Amino acid sequence: MSAVARFRSTVIDCPDPLALAAFYAGILGGTPRAADDEWVVLDIPAGPRIAFQRVEGYVPPEWPRADRPQQFHLDFDAGSTWAEIEAAESAVLALGARELERQDKEDFRVYADPAGHPFCLCRIDHP
Repeated sequence: MSAVARFRSTVIDCPDPLALAAFYAGILGGTPRAADDEWVVLDIPAGPRIAFQRVEGYVPPEWPRADRPQQFHLDFDAGSTWAEIEAAESAVLALGARELERQDKEDFRVYADPAGHPFCLCRIDHP
């Protein structure tokens, strides 16, 4: 099937776009670019861009809750060993993430970013 459009961005609603862009830059690299206080773009090296937009009265998802569900989450390849996962976990916690669920038997761990969006650090075998 031929494409009708090209993927441009994942846009994340939040109360403070620059702060959340800086959090993800700490995980993925790149430098946040602020168009203004309402919109910040993070161009990820060798990856897609993530944009952050200010939403007044933003209410974060609560995971797992049916009445305040997540609408998306990001999965990050944090390496193929548990040592790499532990190092990535230390880094994201230092950046301001909080742990939501530990799933070592499932090869992933779930965290929330500073605005409450869930994301996973995944252990991925690299052949």
